Amino acid sequence: MRKKIVAGNWKMNLNFDEGQKLTTEIVNMYKDENIKDVTVVLNPPFVHLFPVKKLVGNTPNLFLGGQNCSDKASGAFTGETSATMLKSFGAEYVIIGHSERREYFKESNELLTAKVKQALENGLTPIFCCGEPLEIREAGTHEDYVKNQLTESLFGLSAEDFAKIVIAYEPIWAIGTGKTASSDQAQEMHKALRDHLAGKYGQEAADNTSILYGGSCNPGNAKDIFSKADVDGGLIGGASLKSRDFMDIIKSF
Repeated sequence: MRKKIVAGNWKMNLNFDEGQKLTTEIVNMYKDENIKDVTVVLNPPFVHLFPVKKLVGNTPNLFLGGQNCSDKASGAFTGETSATMLKSFGAEYVIIGHSERREYFKESNELLTAKVKQALENGLTPIFCCGEPLEIREAGTHEDYVKNQLTESLFGLSAEDFAKIVIAYEPIWAIGTGKTASSDQAQEMHKALRDHLAGKYGQEAADNTSILYGGSCNPGNAKDIFSKADVDGGLIGGASLKSRDFMDIIKSF
């Protein structure tokens, strides 16, 4: 059985006190509301990692993740954060290839391959993001476009390493725009990606890979989206900054 996962991506938001308040609320709600069978990952900015980890502690199924890592192990790379550093702070996951990293920082599929390898070498679970912009969706080439992202960045991995990957599908046209892919559109793409993975690594490996939806998911649509056969959870942006909204999404399975 593949994992049900809800990961909160804080992006570049919240000062220290705000981050502490949000984390405390989430941890308390998570315990009080007796969440079971859902892996929850908090992905704050790097400066929040240590204080968030202290609040999360050893809470079962509640984990810490980074938003990005360097493709290098160490060295003279001012401003970068290595996978080794993330792991030393107690992180278990790391987001790689988010659409904002691809768009604003021009991260290529080749670069993301190196980042995935760094994550795996340091015992981190990559949440590998893929997705298409509006013009690709409107051109009807979105499936091929996103499959190519997986092929170029992940298909060089061994079957053993690939089994450690989580996929997050982001319809870029639905991030921060208020637009949301319909649950049927999400299912269609998730099924296409799972079939693509099966073609490379076999059906069993594909069936065991968690594929998350990452496009303006909120408490109002999460239940419908998560009900689809090939949607295994969400990579949540704005709604992860509100503890009640985030918890309601977690409870939408």
